Amino acid sequence: MSFNDIFCQDKAIETLQRAFISDRLANAYIFTGPEGIGKFKTALEWAKLLLCNTPVIQNNTADSCGSCQSCQLFEAGSHPDFNHVYKELKEFTEDGKGKAAPIDLPISVIREFLIEKASTKPSLSKGKVFIVSEAEKLNTSSQNSLLKILEEPPEYYRIILLCTCLDKLLPTTKSRSQIVQFASVVVDRIIESIRVIGLDENRSRYFALLSQGSLGMACQWAKLELTDADLYKIKKELIDSLVNCEYPDILDLAVELLNKSKNIANIWTDIDKTTSRADINRRVNKTLVKIVISALHDAMKLNIYEDYEIINFDQKEQIKKLAERFSSELLAEKISDCFMIQQWIESSVNEKLVFEHLLLNIIDSDKMHV
Repeated sequence: MSFNDIFCQDKAIETLQRAFISDRLANAYIFTGPEGIGKFKTALEWAKLLLCNTPVIQNNTADSCGSCQSCQLFEAGSHPDFNHVYKELKEFTEDGKGKAAPIDLPISVIREFLIEKASTKPSLSKGKVFIVSEAEKLNTSSQNSLLKILEEPPEYYRIILLCTCLDKLLPTTKSRSQIVQFASVVVDRIIESIRVIGLDENRSRYFALLSQGSLGMACQWAKLELTDADLYKIKKELIDSLVNCEYPDILDLAVELLNKSKNIANIWTDIDKTTSRADINRRVNKTLVKIVISALHDAMKLNIYEDYEIINFDQKEQIKKLAERFSSELLAEKISDCFMIQQWIESSVNEKLVFEHLLLNIIDSDKMHV
């Protein structure tokens, strides 16, 4: 793989290549942008280039050679000067054995897998590279522990923080790093990738639109759709329920939604062996809330623009009913409440409570448009 295999991130890659060619490298980078748009793939290729023994520079571009010892070890996942740091490493820290994967990226992981390893010199390449996934989950203690190495970095040291929410990083962390912004992937490219996986046109288009530019997330949903997860069928049933559900149905519907969520999570766990079950549960629940948000957003847009191209194009009549039921202002309030529910999910609030509140938020007759 090379930079040429990464979709729709030409500007970010060009920024990195220019820095490499001009030998103006930062010790710390923050790759920021939505989940699933290629930050990790780009970080891997950037790390591979930084460690390469014979980089290829031509036509104002730079890339790893792919054939030197460093590149071969990197591709094999055994490069001694490369480290991927993520919160699930907590299990392998001195005090983390047997404990569940944490929500935050704890200070013990940063100390043992980054700071301590950064103190030793590289053994094969000219430098050492660390990629930190989910940097937005670095708690205050973890970020403060990084400050010394960010303020006085060893010459051979490079760190890449992958972040979906820049606001969650401390100003001191951001000020000592070069920020590289990543863009959302265009819808047509996502559709093309999903069709390759094996989905039909309708489902490919729906998941591409729902992903809002996240190729990685859309592909995950597509892979689920090829199993018995029935995510597309569940989304259609869920939007039908939003239109037709009444107060007496809410508790039963919440339990039904919870059971479906657990089934999807079981299948997702079989597909993705590298992510903790707790994180997969959160991803599934956030996906279901995202489906609700998409329906509310579609309805709000139809209230303003009659010919608006909606995400749920396959259920336009149902979306029209939601638009007739609620004003644009009330729909905006409900969308805001859904985003709050997503924050609850990140904080591991009881799942049944999450779904009950989600449905109550929609079926609130006191807020109906009259």
